[in-house]
Amino acid sequence: MIDYEFPLNEKVRTLLRLEDLFAHAEYFIKRDQGMDHHAALLTLFEILEVISRADLKSELLQELERQKRTLFALHNNPEISEPALDVILTEIDETSANLLAMTGKIGQHLRENEWLMGIKQRTCIPGGACEFDLPSYHYWQVQDTSLRRENLQMWLAPFLPVHSGLKIVLRLLRESGKVFHFTAHRGTFQQMQGGRIAQMLRVSLSRDLACIPEVGANKYAINIRFIAANYAAKSTLFEQDVPFELTFCSLLS
Repeated sequence: MIDYEFPLNEKVRTLLRLEDLFAHAEYFIKRDQGMDHHAALLTLFEILEVISRADLKSELLQELERQKRTLFALHNNPEISEPALDVILTEIDETSANLLAMTGKIGQHLRENEWLMGIKQRTCIPGGACEFDLPSYHYWQVQDTSLRRENLQMWLAPFLPVHSGLKIVLRLLRESGKVFHFTAHRGTFQQMQGGRIAQMLRVSLSRDLACIPEVGANKYAINIRFIAANYAAKSTLFEQDVPFELTFCSLLS
């Protein structure tokens, strides 16, 4: 099966973007080559840009507090594992404390580093980070791998409370999912919502089906079109019946 996740509001969209960027940053930091660490640094700049567009710290704190209250009320529920519930509540408390301990604007440590901001400015230009443009950056790239990795981990570290917070929120969102089985007849599917809408939809289908879902949703209806997986030609509707799973994900409230 291939899973496709579709956020249905701006908050979840931002969290999914950051989740993807943090995964890229961690992957490239663990690798050894200068080009890997160049990719890691570019990803840090992207994280900075995404975080700068939202008041993410307060939004995460509010959501974690809301989830904590909801989960705490599940104590003494015979269908809920008390040890597992205590683990997630402790995790929420620790993450909230780390977020509260953050001072100043998120990412300010990068903005105040003139050397990094010089690199960020040049990397906006195609080919702008060549060694003749940024000789000091070229010098850094040929330093020992452990030094570069230590620098990258240091620059990433102030963002990690945000990463921990969004991981909890997205995990709870995904675990809330209710799965339904449908078939898109001749590649199209519509379901009326009756005024209710999830925060994220997940469409799962067989890898053997050479098609890709396109989702449109509001509080009235969900529309899914399956497009033929053709990488060279103009996109066309996959005019076959497509069995798929549709998962509705909504945070507890």
